[in-house]
Amino acid sequence: MSRVAVVGAGTMGNGIAHVFAQHGWDTALIDVAPGLLERVLAIIRANFERQVKKGTVTGQQRDAALARIRTSPSLDAVSDAELVVEAATEHADTKSKIFRELDRLAPPAALLASNTSSISITTLAAQTRRPGQVIGMHFMNPVPVMQLVEVVRGMETADETVAKVVEVVKALGKTPVVVNDAPGFVSNRVLMPMINEAVFCVMEGVATPEAVDGVMKLGMNHPLGPLALADLIGLDVCLAILEVLQRDLGDDKYRPAPLLRRMVAAGRLGRKSGRGFYVYRD
Repeated sequence: MSRVAVVGAGTMGNGIAHVFAQHGWDTALIDVAPGLLERVLAIIRANFERQVKKGTVTGQQRDAALARIRTSPSLDAVSDAELVVEAATEHADTKSKIFRELDRLAPPAALLASNTSSISITTLAAQTRRPGQVIGMHFMNPVPVMQLVEVVRGMETADETVAKVVEVVKALGKTPVVVNDAPGFVSNRVLMPMINEAVFCVMEGVATPEAVDGVMKLGMNHPLGPLALADLIGLDVCLAILEVLQRDLGDDKYRPAPLLRRMVAAGRLGRKSGRGFYVYRD
């Protein structure tokens, strides 16, 4: 396989497109938001510049990778893709609609993957006539840097699809870990309750955000504290994942902290809004 289409050009989508293009794939990057694609190409270019300065890619490799990326505002651009990676907003109805369209527009042999962090792969696969070719490819943020790709097997995902995607992940220089479809998979089922508990600690006055993060960094050897990590992920995304976990597992231990709900309602979403548990001036 050498042709990929990435649907959604947000933080995750542009990182996924970056990595595929860097590793020799012809990459279509698709987003309907007006003006976003031009801005995103500038972000990808800047991220490649950072890699050139670090010496992880050469100027020649950067130019070749950028030349492999084409942008489109239309899903019609998936018409020649061998693999489609959906990285749209973390909203079940939106993703379901996209998968119905992808099934109609992508070649019959194409694999359809979702970068969802919590939504059921089995449910998305059921929107298509090719459930055996639907799989989760859950990349971590920032995509060019992070090693893990959680490969999520839906109830109907074929063994051949899993094997192909595992090889693709390895070819991207990343490490695949295969898990079964369940709310939050492994990564967010374990991570989000920890973040939520850290929010409860702040809400109940047990400690400041700095103190909570300091304990986890110095005592548990985490490179980033849970609240700084929540700011990086986006507090709205954390809230959405916790709501999926609570609803789909039917267990109130996943109940989002009221402080998290209030912060999202106030627009304090973390790094992307300039303010979350910490203030960001960059």
